Amino acid sequence: MKAFFFDRDGIINQERGTYTYQLQDFIILPNVLEVLLHLKDLNFKLVVITNQAGISRGLYTKDDMNACHDFLQKESQNIIDDFYYAPLHPKVSESLSRKPDSLMFERAIAKYDLIVRESYVIGDKERDLIPARKLGIATIILGNNVVTEYADYCVKDISEVLKVIDV
Repeated sequence: MKAFFFDRDGIINQERGTYTYQLQDFIILPNVLEVLLHLKDLNFKLVVITNQAGISRGLYTKDDMNACHDFLQKESQNIIDDFYYAPLHPKVSESLSRKPDSLMFERAIAKYDLIVRESYVIGDKERDLIPARKLGIATIILGNNVVTEYADYCVKDISEVLKVIDV
């Protein structure tokens, strides 16, 4: 089984520059739903991996975050196989789950018996790619002006993902 891992904010939904936890602020980006459907047709497990430090900082609750995830599932016809989130903030407590550490990825790999060399991650920051690179997962950075040694591929729009993956 192969997987496609997605960072959340800035990849699936609009990056606001602050925490996104209210439904009115959770705006799914263009082309995301089409890409999800196409990747599912290519037999990828679809997994969202997201840092959600606002929970431990008391800015919002797990229920707030889950309401956004439930909305995404509804809009995507329940196509996402799993969500992993790290609720801790370094000012509150260190966590091996929080990106750039790899525990969220490792949990998904173990749960679904994933083949890492056939899997991909897409993110908009280096911290999204570092754990994937450590584990041997191919990395894709999304952005116009992002340069990083951790990216195997660079795309300007999520729809370009379908051109760079090896299927």
